[in-house]
Amino acid sequence: MRSAVSQSEDDFSGVVHVYKPFRAGLPHLGPYFREAWRRRAFASEASRAKLRSTQSDTVLGQLWNVLNPLLLAAVYFLLVTILSSRAASDPNYFSHLLCGLFAFFFIANSMTGGAKSVVKAGKMITNTAFPRMLLPLSEVRTALRKFLPTLLVLLVALVIGPVKLNVIDLVAIPWFIFLLAFATGMALLLATCQVYFRDTSNFLPYVNRIWLYASPVLWYSEQLPDRLRALEIFNPLFSILGGWSRIIIDHELPLMSETLLAAAWSFGVLILGAFVFMSRERDFAVRL
Repeated sequence: MRSAVSQSEDDFSGVVHVYKPFRAGLPHLGPYFREAWRRRAFASEASRAKLRSTQSDTVLGQLWNVLNPLLLAAVYFLLVTILSSRAASDPNYFSHLLCGLFAFFFIANSMTGGAKSVVKAGKMITNTAFPRMLLPLSEVRTALRKFLPTLLVLLVALVIGPVKLNVIDLVAIPWFIFLLAFATGMALLLATCQVYFRDTSNFLPYVNRIWLYASPVLWYSEQLPDRLRALEIFNPLFSILGGWSRIIIDHELPLMSETLLAAAWSFGVLILGAFVFMSRERDFAVRL
């Protein structure tokens, strides 16, 4: 028996494990997306679990998803009304504020949830094989579920307020694709960044706050001073949220330049986020 054991140990003593450095690269896209689509129920269930854990699937939870941005809108409305004479005399300002805040919080929630999605699923990643992209996508779905009730509040505000519904408002439906594409791309980018730089999620609240002030949410896009005109090009949310508000509040079709810029930022960030995420996801298990 002893000789058998020693012989077995000698047989394995010659085994050499070679660990090669990770090389970034895209997987085969066809099989990858087919597998992601086949496992789409995973993203849905992960989103439902997140909503249940935060009690967002209850009546009071859904109510809080609406009350939170609504109360913030009231605070900003009072603040800006006091500081700005134009806001005090503009009957459409509160509707503009709701329109921008609801859309901004959808993007911000997608970014915050997406940034933490991969890191908090560390054990699942190291023990289960599945397209990792489903993790940030489930967070975008969760943010979308929280965003939909706010659209009902915005609809009520438009019906009872000075801003009335118009047939041009239907353009907001395809324009929402820009919001969704940008939110998804940012979620994928930040999920990757969080794996390599663990302080990413800690900086996000400050980045989102500055981004809110630099975007046409608390103010109208035409109020931008000439010295800050660079924001029109280099701030993605300037064209995306500016066009969103222009359609719903002003009942005007966005300018062609604004539409092209919003499309370029939205789908550009989506493609970049997907490329960065898929090219690095095989390295996630090692980094976690």
